[in-house]
Amino acid sequence: MHAPTWTLADVWRPSSRSHALLYDGVLTLAGSALIALMAQLSLRLPWTPVPITGQTFAVLLEAAVLGARRGASAVALYLCMGAAGMPVFALGSGGIAHLLGPTGGYLFGFLGAAWLVGWLAEHGWDRRLPTTALALLLGNALIYAFGLPWLALFVGWSAVLPLGLFPFILGDLFKLFLAMLLLPASWRLVHKLSPAGGVR
Repeated sequence: MHAPTWTLADVWRPSSRSHALLYDGVLTLAGSALIALMAQLSLRLPWTPVPITGQTFAVLLEAAVLGARRGASAVALYLCMGAAGMPVFALGSGGIAHLLGPTGGYLFGFLGAAWLVGWLAEHGWDRRLPTTALALLLGNALIYAFGLPWLALFVGWSAVLPLGLFPFILGDLFKLFLAMLLLPASWRLVHKLSPAGGVR
């Protein structure tokens, strides 16, 4: 798919280099704050070390809005904040132990998923429902590609799917559905609010 490389965030990006850098920095910080906030919308299931959270929704949505570089940077900043002990992980937790524990693979998977979904959004995948859905599904699958093998080191391969995948499928589909509706709708709104020819 050949498409211009910009995202929703680039529509209002200043042309001045110094202002653009400040703009990018603010958006990166806002993206990491969104992930931290959605991490607190969490539910601990008694039979698995992996909680249900809003992190996946936040990671995929902010990546699609910000693009690959800013989206991945927001996740990296979030992980650094958590590693430093700030209570930004699920259930208000923090510390390097969470990156090295059973859910660490999912957290590192956020980084790859943010870059992938951001890159796809930069190439126009977030403007139509079918391609938006595919981009989000690929990003979600990448999170599991990191998270499940890591979790298996703690619980074993025989238990990894019942503990790390099956309990989260319905919730993931719901979060992806919300994001899938928001992104193309946001582009339509941008086109309505912008002067003719003003949206790239």
